[in-house]
Amino acid sequence: MLADYLPVYRIRLRTERLELRLPDFDDLAALADRAAEGVHDPDFMPFLMPWTDAEPVQRGRGTILWQLRALGAMTPEQWLLPFIVVHDGQVVGMQEVKGHQIALTREASTGSWLGLPHHGKGLGTEMRAAVLEFIFTGLGADYATSASLDGNGPSSGVSRKLGYQADGIEHHVVRGVRRQDNRWRLSRADWEAHRKHEVRIEGLGDEALAMLGLGDAQA
Repeated sequence: MLADYLPVYRIRLRTERLELRLPDFDDLAALADRAAEGVHDPDFMPFLMPWTDAEPVQRGRGTILWQLRALGAMTPEQWLLPFIVVHDGQVVGMQEVKGHQIALTREASTGSWLGLPHHGKGLGTEMRAAVLEFIFTGLGADYATSASLDGNGPSSGVSRKLGYQADGIEHHVVRGVRRQDNRWRLSRADWEAHRKHEVRIEGLGDEALAMLGLGDAQA
């Protein structure tokens, strides 16, 4: 089985409505469909890399290739877990968790997107809450970080709702225009004070932790 070689594939994060897991090939195709259908209002670009400017087929293909690159580049020192988000049996989006020497830094960052028809239902908050439980309880981190481009009200709203504090700004050029990126930081204490979702973590055993640079032996 794939999980015998990649034990992170055993990980499941379950909330009241959602399951988060790493994708198989059918999941990748479903995620590509969501990307092709659209993930945001075309009048506002929420991403530093404007990958959604591509045509639907290229957008879907790029989504699959990006996921595969993320999985293929994993090392215990630096990794990105591109979880798919499943609601009512349907892949609705993706939620990533990224760590860099997490045993020393004790922090991880997140990013996400949802297919347009699934906006406005509270799923963004719920899927972020799932990975925060994973970061703090599963991985034992002290901080979680995120970022949102200025004007991205839904993303910054999720961060505020979950207890993040403003953590400075950066400037980037997106579509040839200077854009402000707002950084957010969540401490363990603030996370515990704002926990509202029950999250169950499955499959995070010693072998999976080792793949993520944690535990006595690193794989």
